[in-house]
Amino acid sequence: MKKLNAGIVNFFQGQSFVIISTIGKDGFPHNSCKGIVKIDKEGRVYLLDLYQARTYENLKNNTKISITAVEEHQFKGYCLKGRARIIPSDTLTPQIKKAWEEKITMRIAKRLIKNLRSEQGLTRHSEALLPRPKYMIMLEVEDIVDLASPRLR
Repeated sequence: MKKLNAGIVNFFQGQSFVIISTIGKDGFPHNSCKGIVKIDKEGRVYLLDLYQARTYENLKNNTKISITAVEEHQFKGYCLKGRARIIPSDTLTPQIKKAWEEKITMRIAKRLIKNLRSEQGLTRHSEALLPRPKYMIMLEVEDIVDLASPRLR
């Protein structure tokens, strides 16, 4: 497992979502959007996948995974590569479950504030309708790719 520096941890914590890539039975990549619940300096990234669909099936057959995030304004981004483990929700620690609840609460609050500022009203808040997680994806980072141009690093 590869340790992550504070800059990378902070960068990923600031993302509202990341793109994860898994490999399907057909050998082709599959990309999906996920929210990070927790990331630590030891090189573990915890993601929730709520629907137990293609990502879940892909990880059962091939544990290789990557997580990518970019910040266009800063012209910065990273790809974390490694192997994933599927952790059933009934074995999640109370700290991880609490982190998930806090993440959802923060997303709802941000959406409400944004709606109030722009005077737009949505009749529903998608985050509040999300199902309870059935499992978590835990990535152990093996490689870090800095996506910024070498001239800008």
